[in-house]
Amino acid sequence: MISDRDFFIIKPQINEQGKFISLNPVDLFHNSHPLYLEIGCGKGEFIARYSILHPEYNYIGLEAAEKRINNTLKKLTPEQNPNVRLMRLYVDNSICQLFPAESVSGVFIQYPDPWPKRKHHRRRLIQQEFLTSLAMILKPLAQVQITTDNSDYAAWILDEFLAHPSFISVYEELMLKESPFEEHIPTWYESEQRRQGFEPQYMLFKRI
Repeated sequence: MISDRDFFIIKPQINEQGKFISLNPVDLFHNSHPLYLEIGCGKGEFIARYSILHPEYNYIGLEAAEKRINNTLKKLTPEQNPNVRLMRLYVDNSICQLFPAESVSGVFIQYPDPWPKRKHHRRRLIQQEFLTSLAMILKPLAQVQITTDNSDYAAWILDEFLAHPSFISVYEELMLKESPFEEHIPTWYESEQRRQGFEPQYMLFKRI
């Protein structure tokens, strides 16, 4: 609930050099459970439900838009989701400053902004520099799940991951038309896009 903002919201801290101060997940959650990130929370359906299905994990949702933070808060309660925290943050290459090296067990990125115009491609999240930063905070063999319904961006994402020395595809079929996960949680956006005829493509990569 929005009234529980103080419980769920964590604010990034900046040092004198203007860099993020690394979070300590154990201090944050008061346990050493595996940490998972959701980059872009949307309306919060995924992190709210998945954290209940898997109370043995901790989750931090990173979201740039305050409206989406509020939408996510409406679906959370400290009683049902004690293993969730949210941070308002525009995620970029500096993510490696926020988390200790090899501290993250997995990442979910659902429907990242495709920035379809060619002149805006440099704004796309999935770039070599970002993947290098992401690889730094991921544990070996940690997985990155990505979903998009933009075919051009799907091809871009695939090319970027396969070109990076720290990642490989988990599946031989590089892009899947159906979620390979038994506990797939359709978001509002996914359901709405499917209704309009836009089919998602699922990709799963592993940190090596």
